[in-house]
Amino acid sequence: MTASGKMISGVRTFVADVTEGFLEITHNSFALIGLTVAFVVITLTARPDLRQAGEAQLMNWLQARQVEVLGMPIEPEASERATAGNPKDLPKEQAAVAFWLSKKYRVAPEPLSVLVAEAYEIGAKSKIDPTLILAIMAIESSFNPFAQSAVGAQGLMQVMTNVHTDKYQNFGGHFAAFDPVSNLRVGVKVLQECIARAGSVEGGLRFYVGAGNLADDGGYAAKVMAEHFRLRQVAGGRTMPTTPPPSLSTQAPVQAIPVSAPPATPAASGDKVALLSAL
Repeated sequence: MTASGKMISGVRTFVADVTEGFLEITHNSFALIGLTVAFVVITLTARPDLRQAGEAQLMNWLQARQVEVLGMPIEPEASERATAGNPKDLPKEQAAVAFWLSKKYRVAPEPLSVLVAEAYEIGAKSKIDPTLILAIMAIESSFNPFAQSAVGAQGLMQVMTNVHTDKYQNFGGHFAAFDPVSNLRVGVKVLQECIARAGSVEGGLRFYVGAGNLADDGGYAAKVMAEHFRLRQVAGGRTMPTTPPPSLSTQAPVQAIPVSAPPATPAASGDKVALLSAL
């Protein structure tokens, strides 16, 4: 064999050896990766605590990256905290009421749909006309869940939170006064007590505003009943004008005395009960 032939043969042998070695290393690397993955899977399966910790770290890293990119925290479940619903999902009567109130009081129909549905549900349980409940919210706060009067009445139905702290215990404490649904439920409970104490809706409204035994309630009961009438017309399918909200300057003198067990007859003369107050 010539010198050039030997050289070519040697090069071929070298290349073959290098190729075989590379394939062997690659095969062993893939096998090592496979073994590593299998080990990790087995470990995570056997140790769910490690898996959960790993998932938590990964989610934290991803959220941190998203915050860096967007410049704000990421809360995919934030919408669950919102008091909102689709008014088109309501029964026809309730939807009509929600849209009418939305237009008149310039409040979004989505949160109003939740309040209307709740008013109808709790109204059926308490045997109070739901449009009366909604009328009180309209006159008291114009559907502002964060409203507060000069004497401390708070929320949609202007509950005197300091007087009715015990009623908020079932909702987690007095801060629930600013949760629209909780405030509505507590307000309806107070309204029940007022109506039972006075013996009539109109008398109950006078107690509700703290003027049960005063000569003048500032026109409060009349305003509520007028709005109640309009809402009943809307609920019945009639067209009613959406004039600007009425003035809320109907506050009567108040005296913060919590309600006791309501008797079936009106309270005795001179007994004032300041349950809630108009703005």
